[in-house]
Amino acid sequence: MSRIMQRIVIIGASSAIAEKCARLWLRQAPADMVLVGRNIHKIEAIAADLRIRSPESSITCLETDFNDPLKIRALVDGIASAARVDIVLIAHGALPQQQCCQQDLVLCREALDINAISPVLFAEAFAGRMEEANAGTLAVISSVAGDRGRKSNYVYGAAKGLVTRYVQGLQHRLAGTGVKVVLIKPGPTDTPMTAQLKQQGKALADADAVAASIVKAIRQGRSLVYVPARWRLIMMVIRHLPECIFKRMDI
Repeated sequence: MSRIMQRIVIIGASSAIAEKCARLWLRQAPADMVLVGRNIHKIEAIAADLRIRSPESSITCLETDFNDPLKIRALVDGIASAARVDIVLIAHGALPQQQCCQQDLVLCREALDINAISPVLFAEAFAGRMEEANAGTLAVISSVAGDRGRKSNYVYGAAKGLVTRYVQGLQHRLAGTGVKVVLIKPGPTDTPMTAQLKQQGKALADADAVAASIVKAIRQGRSLVYVPARWRLIMMVIRHLPECIFKRMDI
């Protein structure tokens, strides 16, 4: 008897963490995987690699405008209409330079759009279709940066804080259904997006280990996961620091 493959959709499939998650899923079992990105050439290159790693899998690449609500709706409806979706991972984002956002409101707006509004629009579009099916797991990558505003990255942190609050509300909405919603909060991770932090000598988590934790959390259907796990304690301390102390810190 042939095995029914999981159908996995990855939004922001060209991100380093998303690519590593895709490799892990296909290492576990062949899958019907849909890769969605803003640049078809980048995701086609990733798809070519995945097809070599898992010849039995079906890999589809789709490109869309991540800031256009109508195009997002059309793309999600097309994916969901073709077959039931088992897993959706929303993984895209960009790490802006805080000072550039302070000086250029266009950059500030773009950072908020791609890190906050766009993930929410994708999640909302998928949530409705998965609620209709009463099944599936919707995982959204936020960030520890959203736990408390800090001067070093508060525009990015504000965007991720919006995503965190949105996912919490979505979890509440879907609590009585068969849909699981997973909120993922990575700490700084060694990827091309954090190259500037690496040059500054910041300690970064290993991307393979972070991806493994994300895939495990999605399989378990956990509501919240910090990766690496130590960031749960670190951010608990930061969130509870008295304001008079917090304002003297250079973070």
